[in-house]
Amino acid sequence: MPCFLWCPHGGVASICCCFALCRRPPKLREISWLLFVFFSSDIEISRAQSPKAVDVLAKEIGLLTDEVEIYGQTKAKVRLSLLERLKDQPDGKYVLVAGITPTPLGEGKSTVTIGLVQALTAHLNINSFACLRQPSQGPTFGVKGGAAGGGYAQVIPMEEFNLHLTGDIHAITAANNLLAAAIDARILHENTQSDKALYNRLVPVVNGVRGFSAIQFARLRRLGISKTDPGTLTEEEINKFARLDIDPSTITWQRVVDTNDRFLRKITVGQANTEKGFVRQAQFDIAVASEIMAILALTTSLQDMKERLGKMVVANDKKGEPVTAEDLGVTGALAVLMKDAIKPTLMQTLEGTPVFVHAGPFANIAHGNSSVLADKIALKLVGEKGFVVTEAGFGADIGMEKFFNIKCRASGLVPSVVVLVATVRALKMHGGGPNVKVLMYLTISINFYLIAQNLQLVADGCCNLQKQIQITQLFGVPVVVALNVFKTDSPAEIDLVCKIAKRSGAFDAVPCDHWSAGGRGAVKLAQAVERAANQKNGFKYLYSLELPVVEKIRIIAQKVYGAQDIELSPTAQSQVDRYTRQGFGNLPICMAKTHLSLSHQPERKGVPTGFILPISDVRASIGAGFIYPLVGTMSTMPGLPTRPCFYDIDLDPITEQVKGLF
Repeated sequence: MPCFLWCPHGGVASICCCFALCRRPPKLREISWLLFVFFSSDIEISRAQSPKAVDVLAKEIGLLTDEVEIYGQTKAKVRLSLLERLKDQPDGKYVLVAGITPTPLGEGKSTVTIGLVQALTAHLNINSFACLRQPSQGPTFGVKGGAAGGGYAQVIPMEEFNLHLTGDIHAITAANNLLAAAIDARILHENTQSDKALYNRLVPVVNGVRGFSAIQFARLRRLGISKTDPGTLTEEEINKFARLDIDPSTITWQRVVDTNDRFLRKITVGQANTEKGFVRQAQFDIAVASEIMAILALTTSLQDMKERLGKMVVANDKKGEPVTAEDLGVTGALAVLMKDAIKPTLMQTLEGTPVFVHAGPFANIAHGNSSVLADKIALKLVGEKGFVVTEAGFGADIGMEKFFNIKCRASGLVPSVVVLVATVRALKMHGGGPNVKVLMYLTISINFYLIAQNLQLVADGCCNLQKQIQITQLFGVPVVVALNVFKTDSPAEIDLVCKIAKRSGAFDAVPCDHWSAGGRGAVKLAQAVERAANQKNGFKYLYSLELPVVEKIRIIAQKVYGAQDIELSPTAQSQVDRYTRQGFGNLPICMAKTHLSLSHQPERKGVPTGFILPISDVRASIGAGFIYPLVGTMSTMPGLPTRPCFYDIDLDPITEQVKGLF
């Protein structure tokens, strides 16, 4: 397995040599190292280490030459044929990194994920793989910045990780918008043509022969028409086949773009004279909110992906029946656009350990986890004694709950351990300190509360940590708390959090300083995870799929969020009734809710109780395979702040290096 040479004095060897740290007196060497760590950006740290060639990495982890498609020098696609070759290989241990309810700054789940696999592989000589989501261009150029981890626990090259990668999100955008165009075009053509004219164009004579295409046969079967000769259909059958009769007011499929653009939240389409007055209101979503992204994350094979794409419900017809992508005849074209995106992308950490980057569904409106396929391939590659570490979006109440109830159902994989990430900063906020805001974090007033030692504030805030541990225990999986340590955290605060976590049922609680020390700073965490993985695992789902939709929503609200009850709006209840009637009632639930609180109110920190959870609407991603209730108002298109990250991003025209990405 890959290994990276570490300097005995606490830094990456190549960087230490570059800065001559190892030749200096011990105290000066320590000061110099700290100055480099704390005054270097993530991108500078990334560039200070030259990644190994990706073909070398692929060979190290056991990939064959014909199983790898090289994209430049540092990334490659891995073909799904690998699964067939390794089908008899036992799986490794499956580790999920989740977190407490975060601040808007995030608490470092990605950094912990990378630090943990660096510790396992490069320091404990245990095969391990990280599986991460691909970041959206929206946050990268918006307010959050990159998502490759940070400091000495990150994926490199971080600019390639954050910008385009191998084009998967662009493929999703293209497929999504092709389907959107097909919907509006079909409505226009049905509104302007007779049944006969429409049928003749849908099933034309080509070289003197008239025949149905393969996807048209699928529609005929769905309609109960067994005929194969286009000339034998009756007028009634022609009408049923040719007319989808889409009700424009029920269209749920939106166009997408991978940029934060608030002015696309509501638009009007069809204003050109050529569209003959067929105007309707629509909107754009961010590309990672597309159902196609959710499908990419949950699919298990190319055939499975095609079937899921065909099942996507885009609207209802005027009789209230669902209209699918397959009805529109576009399934094959969507699969063609997605044929390369389905392959996970291989990259590496700063210490040369392998990483799969694949899929990136939104965690608040979708399930917020990287792909099933990346996990399955990685579990085979690491072997029975190895570890695959993946990350769930936002807090355990959102990302972890969806990981277990949705992703594990799709994959059939059983998790071994949950790593629950916390920070003293966030715990102080939950204990009554000020809400952390991105642009206010460096102000004196915020620093006073979040940097100065305050054991009472930390103890009070641990209620959120205790609640998230309890949520994990609902699923019967051992939990290890990883306290992501900042240099401003006092030893007393760190010790207090670890003691409370262990008293609250955590298998172990470990402080980690992987951000400044890389894998070396997460060795104790890795050892705790290894021990926890050998514990008895009583994994179970939170609810049965056979329960009514409303009851499944209530179970999540009460057992996970701590709500007293739920309240459905008339619109939400109507949608539940419709989906149940259409046969979709046995799907898992994917709650769309704020990540900043256990409740539906972002300002309520700690562990809110006694609240009624409002369900404003209920929607369905049938191809992805879940029902998603909307808790309050949920935006699917972020907006740019007054000063977006792109002010600091530039390209050196001489060296072609990206500047200011993070």
